[in-house]
Amino acid sequence: MKLLMVRSLVAGLLVMAGNLLAQQAEPMPKPTAEHQWLERLSGEWSTDAECKMGPDQPEVQCIGSLSSRMVGGFWLLLEMKSEIAGHTMTGIQTIGFDVGKDKFVGTWIDSSSSFMWKYEGSLDKDKTKLTLEAEGPNFFKEGETATFRDTYEFKSDDEFAMKSQMQGEDGRWITFMTGTATRRN
Repeated sequence: MKLLMVRSLVAGLLVMAGNLLAQQAEPMPKPTAEHQWLERLSGEWSTDAECKMGPDQPEVQCIGSLSSRMVGGFWLLLEMKSEIAGHTMTGIQTIGFDVGKDKFVGTWIDSSSSFMWKYEGSLDKDKTKLTLEAEGPNFFKEGETATFRDTYEFKSDDEFAMKSQMQGEDGRWITFMTGTATRRN
């Protein structure tokens, strides 16, 4: 009988403690306006871009696709497939907004390298262009790093421009990719 009373008392205390914790729990976070901005990039897109493989190299046409979706309202998961000079490349990008840092953050991996890019960035004042920056392998000096900048700029709800740049030793930005994504659906 005593054992039954002790078990009942312990069970009652556990229920009360659970109720107190549930009442004190923080509400689940909600996506912000910045997260909602990322949702504009969701969908199926056709891409057409020009890339330069080096400063004295001719531009190469890159035709491909982007497929992207939101994860939980907080993260954009984007998969890019492209044909570059007869080679197929696949890239995966994540972009979210870190409320604590007050910055967009993200990663990029692709089938052409073992390096994982880690981005931080912001929207312009008109909220049409997202600029992300990262440190990565310098294309021109093996073993060194450089600052890179990628931008996504909406021209309409169904089209955005893309640009990738690397900062040279002189501080100027070298554009190595420009293109357009057009919504398929």
